[in-house]
Amino acid sequence: MSARLYIVVPCYNEEEVLPETAKRLRAKMRALAEAGTVSADSRICFVNDGSKDRTWEIIRALHEEDPVFSGVNLSRNRGHQNALLAGLMTVKDGCDVTISMDADLQDDIEAVDAMLAKFAEGFDVVYGVRSSREKDTAFKRSTALAYYRLLSRLGVESVYNHADYRLLSRRALDGLAEFKEVNLFLRGMVPLVGFPSATVEYERGERFAGESKYPFRKMFAFAVEGITSLSVKPIRFITNLGVVIFLIAIVVAVVFIVQYFLGLTVPGWASTVVSIWALGGLQLLAIGVIGEYIGKIYLETKARPRFLVEDFLDA
Repeated sequence: MSARLYIVVPCYNEEEVLPETAKRLRAKMRALAEAGTVSADSRICFVNDGSKDRTWEIIRALHEEDPVFSGVNLSRNRGHQNALLAGLMTVKDGCDVTISMDADLQDDIEAVDAMLAKFAEGFDVVYGVRSSREKDTAFKRSTALAYYRLLSRLGVESVYNHADYRLLSRRALDGLAEFKEVNLFLRGMVPLVGFPSATVEYERGERFAGESKYPFRKMFAFAVEGITSLSVKPIRFITNLGVVIFLIAIVVAVVFIVQYFLGLTVPGWASTVVSIWALGGLQLLAIGVIGEYIGKIYLETKARPRFLVEDFLDA
């Protein structure tokens, strides 16, 4: 018996690209059903993340036109990660497997076949991995490489060149549902679920239409979220740095005492000012990092819902 597939697509202000995305995904779903790879009642689920344009109207029209299209409408904008999780959790109980992808058509739809082939082999998680970053700017390539290396050094398990294009089996979805944290970084959370996993390489294309929803400011915030949500090593680094500075201070104090008795002391303000500014900056940095973690603890203890579904359109 063929597996029931849900393709989950988070959408935020995607009215320009959504009709073309729906057209291509419908063609792919029909081809998969005709080949017997997935069941005929498989669905394409668009998740409207509080869009300010006609995105939800388009999703609703697509559903009325063809039951292959399903729709989840969130009560307000919650961000890409929450919208993606909302879609996955909403369809979890009605499917055998899900594949998540972005709406901008940068993820190669043809890689779906290879992902499903891996699923048929027994893999619960299949990561879509970019085969190259030649289309990226030199700055984006270098920063992405540095970030993945930093995650690895901080003990965060992640898949290099993987975003949110992935396959999850029903068993993996049930495992992901057990993670209750509010601060979401799915690229680091999914590997924690475990279960057999594999990768599928694909060539990432250009955005079909519209503007990127991740400018540098949001990308930087997302990067910080990934580090602070999954690793406590930044706090340990501050602790170690404090110990090192304290030891250096002891050594310097001994040197000054020796110089005093040898009559080699030279009055000057430069070293004093530099020390004050250096230590003051370090203290502010330490307070900022600790504050970031305290803020996350504050949000977690409130246990607010990560998303609220206003409407769910499903045949």
